[in-house]
Amino acid sequence: MRALPRIAAALVLAGMLAGCVAEEVWAPDVAVSSASYQPAGGSTVTLMTMVSTRNGSGGHSGLIIDGAQRVVFDPAGSWHHPNIPERNDVLFGMSPQYMDFYMDYHARETYYVVLQEVDVSPETAASLIAAVQSYGAVPSAQCSLSISRILSQTPGFETISPAWFPTRTMERFAAIPGVRTREVYDDDSDNNLELLQAQARAAQAQQEIQALAN
Repeated sequence: MRALPRIAAALVLAGMLAGCVAEEVWAPDVAVSSASYQPAGGSTVTLMTMVSTRNGSGGHSGLIIDGAQRVVFDPAGSWHHPNIPERNDVLFGMSPQYMDFYMDYHARETYYVVLQEVDVSPETAASLIAAVQSYGAVPSAQCSLSISRILSQTPGFETISPAWFPTRTMERFAAIPGVRTREVYDDDSDNNLELLQAQARAAQAQQEIQALAN
């Protein structure tokens, strides 16, 4: 009879592990190269933290890396767009228009977005872009952990030790010299799935118009 509790515990553990499996996504080379966006200005790294307007807890973490090109590391993120190719949580082609779409999706009545930007060397930006691309698909609930792990191994960010909670990583990032912080608020409905679908429909309509013009 003692085996039954062990079997039950094993089944629970197996279920938990199954829920932590990361979803792998790999856009083709032609999609990634054609969507590449090079931002103006110097190289920067921006930590994005989605913070609850109700209790101040962190809901999600993302990382913008502006170097030779812009990539957004959105570990275990739920935002996607048909015009934005993704490779295992790394988003390419994130021009200002698509960054606005991304922010509009995350900033809503229940969450606001904290943006913490810091200048880095082109070499550091290149190193971080390589690091996020090689990290692999991130399981759910490990957004902050994956970002803080990568930053902790990057020169200039050694004070950011690995942390599971987005607000903990945000607090440690705030201590980096020269960091610039701003917040994005929106009173949109919490139903951001509807917004995601609207963005996809708009993209499809735009593609159809371009096809007719050609």
